[in-house]
Amino acid sequence: MKNILKLFVVACAIFLLSAMKPKAKRVVFFGDSITQGGVQGNGYINLLRKQVDSTKFELFGAGIGGNKVYDLYLRLEDDVLAKKPDLVFIYVGINDVWHKQTSKTGTDYPKYLKFYQALINKIKASGSAVVLCTPSVVGEKKGGANELDADLDKYSEGIRELAVKNNLPLCDLRKAFQAYEEQNNPQDLEKDILTRDRVHLNDKGNQFVADQMLPFIK
Repeated sequence: MKNILKLFVVACAIFLLSAMKPKAKRVVFFGDSITQGGVQGNGYINLLRKQVDSTKFELFGAGIGGNKVYDLYLRLEDDVLAKKPDLVFIYVGINDVWHKQTSKTGTDYPKYLKFYQALINKIKASGSAVVLCTPSVVGEKKGGANELDADLDKYSEGIRELAVKNNLPLCDLRKAFQAYEEQNNPQDLEKDILTRDRVHLNDKGNQFVADQMLPFIK
């Protein structure tokens, strides 16, 4: 009888300890192929996993190559909200601009902002916090010399305005990339500074993005 009582007490103690243990915060990174690559090798999400306490944070990638803002809206429920995240990074816009040039399937600016606002509304309504991210680069030349710089600047400014309008934190990757290129691209190369192909991140680029995002998690 005493042994049974001891076992019961131990079981109760274990249950209470597990119940009192705080759940890890769930962070979802929502985007396109850059985010998809974030969970591969030295991708920025994998790098962030090494920099945060795994008992306090769980990091998930929800990136699919070629996605634009309306693709994210269509898969928001299944790929993000179903994970019941505490925090969601929205990082989309490169394809919305780039694909207007390459395949005529990009997203016009008013439509882009409309879908982006719809993403914000649904994520906030679910109870999750949101961080907005501006699109980085399509080409790494300095001083607005890349063909799509003007559009990327316009779309980035729209995201900045949405951040202010919705009182949300902004991870301004566009601004950070431009500042880095000014300091670290003396030969004015169009790739191989933070990207491997003008768009997708190399190892240094992945570390750079991880460094920009880490403060918003901590």
